[in-house]
Amino acid sequence: MRPLVIIGFLFFVFGFVTWMNSVLVPYLQIACELNHFQSQLVGFAFYISYFVMAVPSGMLLKKTGFKNGMALGLAVMAVGSLVFIPAALARTFELFLIGLFIQGTGLAILQTASNPYVTVLGPMESAAQRISLMGICNGVAGILGPLALGFVLLDNTQEQIDAIALLSVVERAQELDALALKVINPYIVITIVLVALAIFVQQSTLPELDGEATDSVILDNKKPAGIWSHAHLLLGVATLFFYTGVEVIAGNTIIGYASFKGVDMASARFFTSFTLTSMLAGYLIGIFTIPRFISQRTALTGSAVLGIAFALAAIFTEGSTSVFFIAFLGFANALVFPSIWPLALDGLGSLLNLGSALLVMAIAGGAVIPLIYGYYADHHDPQSAYWLLVPCYLFILYYSLSGYKAGKREQTINA
Repeated sequence: MRPLVIIGFLFFVFGFVTWMNSVLVPYLQIACELNHFQSQLVGFAFYISYFVMAVPSGMLLKKTGFKNGMALGLAVMAVGSLVFIPAALARTFELFLIGLFIQGTGLAILQTASNPYVTVLGPMESAAQRISLMGICNGVAGILGPLALGFVLLDNTQEQIDAIALLSVVERAQELDALALKVINPYIVITIVLVALAIFVQQSTLPELDGEATDSVILDNKKPAGIWSHAHLLLGVATLFFYTGVEVIAGNTIIGYASFKGVDMASARFFTSFTLTSMLAGYLIGIFTIPRFISQRTALTGSAVLGIAFALAAIFTEGSTSVFFIAFLGFANALVFPSIWPLALDGLGSLLNLGSALLVMAIAGGAVIPLIYGYYADHHDPQSAYWLLVPCYLFILYYSLSGYKAGKREQTINA
């Protein structure tokens, strides 16, 4: 329990930092005068770091161990948060992106260490339950993060937007400069908290994990085959890529979409927290039903079906009803991530670190797929761009039905 409590704090940090980006998207869109595609570069800079840094993170963890690696990840995140100060002073979008990339790098190290850690801290068939517990920590932080940052950055924003439109070029630049400065104090606080957590984790008594001890499949009495022969892992990586894309779209576009549908910014800023609240409800269901009543695979199947249904409902309804269906995607998404990890990592044994690194690389879906959404939102409209969600959920459905067992010789997870 003690390691789970410590990792739970880290998942809280994941959620707080990650979901604050949902507020940064509309905030920087206003302060730096961006279109939909450009604003989605916020998510791109953050999540592409997972792809770039995941394998190096896995190599790093072999040298540092899990505990020191987690502390290092927190320290790197603190450096990324500090970059927001000069970025705000100069109102330079590129500097904000650099800070986000550095933050994502720190999170890539943390994710590479923490997700397999939770997966193997107990029976594999209940791994989704443990990850769901971590998801609650993540979800609570995801609710609080956008609310806290939104209160600072998006308070009275609608009035500012209306006023700025009437100003001269020079006055407009001055007002936007003042708006950009709002981000400094919150990120100073975040930096201090991250440094304190890094010290705490480094001094903690977290035990190390032995990759060989996690081998749950015997393949002809030999060591596990090369990583590329595990088809179920590779398909899991693809599934996580598509899932992360739809999760980020649901969280990071909903404020702008609510504004598109006529909701004023003072109210729209709460919609990301609505999305995370519905996700929290899904995590709670997972904790009480997996594996007692449903398997991890069944949870994944149900999540995919709900995702398709909610996406279509958002496309074919209007007004705030459509916006709330995007928020309901949080519920559909809740058990996808917890279910993919144990299904994809099953049987990797000594290849656990490398398999985890590949799954963390897949989080780059949160960088690529929202950019595609932004492109279509600019060239069509934000609502029709949600058609992109449907094929992503269809691939998740495929993995839950058959992809999870591709290439396996011996089944170990109760399906």
